[in-house]
Amino acid sequence: MQTINGEATMTTDSNVLFISHGGGPLPLLGDPAHRELVERLTEISGRLRRPSAILVISAHWEQSVPTITAGARPPLIYDYHGFPEEAYDIQYPCPGEPALAGQVHQALKQAGIPTRLDQQRGFDHGLFVPLKLMYPEADIPCVQLSLVNSLDAGEHLAIGRALRALDYDNLLVVGSGFSFHNMQAFFAPDNPEIQVRNLAFEDWLHETCTDPTIPESRRTERLLHWERAPHARFCHPREEHLLPLHVCYGLTGRASDSYLPATILGKKSGMFHWGSRLSI
Repeated sequence: MQTINGEATMTTDSNVLFISHGGGPLPLLGDPAHRELVERLTEISGRLRRPSAILVISAHWEQSVPTITAGARPPLIYDYHGFPEEAYDIQYPCPGEPALAGQVHQALKQAGIPTRLDQQRGFDHGLFVPLKLMYPEADIPCVQLSLVNSLDAGEHLAIGRALRALDYDNLLVVGSGFSFHNMQAFFAPDNPEIQVRNLAFEDWLHETCTDPTIPESRRTERLLHWERAPHARFCHPREEHLLPLHVCYGLTGRASDSYLPATILGKKSGMFHWGSRLSI
């Protein structure tokens, strides 16, 4: 662990990444509307130093308190429906990492955040779909951290700040969500008004997360009150796919180093990276 201005931060060789993870298993099924997502994730993993372990905050797991997978061999959870049979035959046999799970648990407890370990829970598609694209060998230990079902932005910023106490060399933290997540709009007929709303919110999010001239107090305020952004509730009728970004920002406490756009299901979406080694 190191400190900056008296505050604990993660070790400098760690990377933090918020991704827009696409629609269910479609990125793995050759769906053309996910081509840019596949390219982006492959490009990112090719430019990052191979991590020793990966901590994933998934939009697809909500609990009353932050909950951490702690098993040595978590199974996969096919938490989607209505897809071809091969979507339920996807395998990603990565190991768990109980030692990292214990560190996450302790960091949250030390920050006064109630938390629990779950020895039985498996990995949902918010983890195994993007990681199968990024690290197909499935040999990097993984831990998954839930959202809190309050869906409170401040609570998720605080979870991220608590994770600054982690001291795990070469850790990759992935917030697995989506910068645009209106299911009806994804499958609606082409409509210029939808595009206007999509672009307005994405531009706001891009500026909020990357502009180095924004004071951190102001950046925090913007993310805390994200609903005030242009067309925020249209782009996120329910905020679970945005909140992994709040955890990522809470953890880093600064502007992201890279913004990586991708058109996914016909909508402009984005990914954000904090770390010195990624240059795209």
